[in-house]
Amino acid sequence: MNHQETPFEGNLTELKEFVLLGFADVPHLQWFLFVVFFITYIIILVSNGFICFITKIDPALQSPMYFFLANFSFLEICYVSVTLPRLLLNLASQRRISLVACATQMYFFFLLAGTECLLLAVMAYDRYVAICNPLHYPLVMNHRVCIQLVVGSWISGIPFQIGQIYLIFSLNFCRSNKINHFFCDISPILKLSCRDTSVSEMLEFIITVLFVLSPFMLIIGSYSKIISTIMKLPSATSRAKAFSTCSSHLMVVVLFYGSGIITYLRPKTSHPEGTDKVLSLIYTILTPMFNPVICSLRNKDVIMALRKLLCK
Repeated sequence: MNHQETPFEGNLTELKEFVLLGFADVPHLQWFLFVVFFITYIIILVSNGFICFITKIDPALQSPMYFFLANFSFLEICYVSVTLPRLLLNLASQRRISLVACATQMYFFFLLAGTECLLLAVMAYDRYVAICNPLHYPLVMNHRVCIQLVVGSWISGIPFQIGQIYLIFSLNFCRSNKINHFFCDISPILKLSCRDTSVSEMLEFIITVLFVLSPFMLIIGSYSKIISTIMKLPSATSRAKAFSTCSSHLMVVVLFYGSGIITYLRPKTSHPEGTDKVLSLIYTILTPMFNPVICSLRNKDVIMALRKLLCK
C-alpha cells in the first residue's frame, strides 16, 4: 500500500510524517533552485552577520537604533534558518518530514515572525522618540529599556505559539499527508484535517491581531507622528536629515508587511494553486536578503563604519 497516497482515517498516532511537495511540480529545475537558494542562504547569513558584527565593534554604532538593528539582523538569520535548510533538503529529494519536525518548524517560524513584527514596532517607537522627543531620548531609550523591549519581543509570543501548535497537532489528519508547500505552514496543514478546525483558526486570528496587526498599528501611529513632526521643521535640510534616519526602517516595514498581507489576507479562491509558495518566498527569503542592503546602503553611519573596517 502506498503510504503517500492513502487517506488516513485514524487518530494522530497513525500519521507519522508529512510530505512537503515544495517545488515538485518543476522537477527539471530542482538542482537549479537548490543552487539559487543555497547561494541566497549564504548571502543572508553573511550580510546579516556583518550587520551584527559591525554594530558590535564600531564605537559610532552604539546607539539604541543600532542595538535594535543588530538584534533584527540576528533575528533574520534565525528566521530564514527555520525554512531554507529544510527547503534545500526538499530540493535534494528528502521531502518527508516527521510530525515532530513539522511542529517544531511551525513553532519557530511563527514565533520568529511574531518577534519580527514586534521588533519592527519597537524600532518605529525608537525613531518616534528620537525625532519627536529628542531631548528626552537618552532618558527614555536607556540601555535597560532597550534590553527589556528586545527581550519582550523575543519571548512574549512563546505561550501563544505553544498553545497554537498543540491545538493544530492534536487534530486528526485523514485526508492526505501531502503538504503543498515548502515549509509547514498553518493553512495547508489545516486543510488535511478531518476534524473541526474552528478553534485553531480562532486562535490563529487572535495571534494575528496581537502580534501582527497591533504592532502594525503602532508603526502607523509612530510614523504619523514622525511625519507630522518632520513637516514642521523649518528647513529642507533638517527635514531630509530626519527622514533619512527612518527611511530604511520604513522600507523594511513595507517589504515585510506588504508581502505578508498579499499572501495571507487576499481571497483564498481567487488565485491558482501554488501561488502561496511563490509569495511566501518574498517574506521568508527575499526580505531577509534585502534588509541588510536597505539598512546599510541608506545609512551613512554604517557606510562609514564599513570604510573604516576596510581601511584597517
